[in-house]
Amino acid sequence: MSGVLRIGMVGAGNISKQYLAFFDRVETVRLVAVADLNAEAASAVAAARQGCRALSVDDLVADPEVDVVLNLTIPAAHAPVALQAIAHGKGVYGEKPLAATLAEAEQVMSAASAAGVLVGCAPDTVLGTGIQTARKAIDDGLVGAPIAASAVMVTAGHERWHPNPDFYYLPGGGPLLDMGPYYVTALVQLLGPVTSVVGAASRSRDSRTIGSGARAGQVVPVEIDTHVSGVLTHASGVLSTITMSFDSTASRASRIEVHGTGGSLVVPDPNRFDGDVELNTGGEWAPVGPSAGYVDAGRGVGLVDWAQSSGVGSRASGEVAFHVLDIMESLLASAGSGSRVAVTSSVERPSLVPLQDPR
Repeated sequence: MSGVLRIGMVGAGNISKQYLAFFDRVETVRLVAVADLNAEAASAVAAARQGCRALSVDDLVADPEVDVVLNLTIPAAHAPVALQAIAHGKGVYGEKPLAATLAEAEQVMSAASAAGVLVGCAPDTVLGTGIQTARKAIDDGLVGAPIAASAVMVTAGHERWHPNPDFYYLPGGGPLLDMGPYYVTALVQLLGPVTSVVGAASRSRDSRTIGSGARAGQVVPVEIDTHVSGVLTHASGVLSTITMSFDSTASRASRIEVHGTGGSLVVPDPNRFDGDVELNTGGEWAPVGPSAGYVDAGRGVGLVDWAQSSGVGSRASGEVAFHVLDIMESLLASAGSGSRVAVTSSVERPSLVPLQDPR
């Protein structure tokens, strides 16, 4: 993956705008093709970029000018699109989660291995200065030996702002699989892989009302649990607690805290690239200035990091995303059974990102 990486993007929805804004700032990647079920949306993206063509998905994954397929489809389509690209010898970098189910994710990783191509996956917000500065503080021993961590995300649900929120309330959706990847990936970055989980889950109601867009006022069914809590046991022995919810209004604690034998650390929202890191070693809370991570990063920096490493030891690799999905599925399985569940996969803790500009 030397030189300029030529990207074919499948999916031109809400999240694509953030990727495109970042790509416009980076010299090492270039969008050459785009596909979407809405042909007009794909054409609009292509028309705004010199040398970019609007294609069908079939034509995009087969196009010899596409080096990597950027998969920004809905979760249910993550695996089918990835498998289609892999079948044409393309590497794939996708939005989170890696697939709608762990079984589908296994198919993707097995197919990629057999084809000799690479798989990368978001979230890459954890590569910004927020999470990486906190990671360096832990690595430098500023909290002593880590003992515990907590991760909290509470919101009233995406139907308030998303014009088509149906998939958030179907199997493969919900607060854990939607927002959990940010928090669980951050916990793996900060504290290493997870070996077992205990979970519980509930839902507050069986339907949601769309609050904006052309479908405002329509009711969508809720088929999954919308509040999930659990305890993750890391291989290091650290215990992390996690709460992901679509059932309340907000939380001032929508962040991560890490506690050690010598201090405590406030870690910023892992859905952002930056944010304030604070340390308390027994007195007042004090800010920790940016000391690691990609500065002024945007969505897509993980693809750049992945490409620069040729996938080897990538911080946004398919292996990391697979382990994160395994943790989340295990947590949901535990919530269903009421028993502790072992997480059978593992991954090396990704390496620290030195403080740098991603461009």
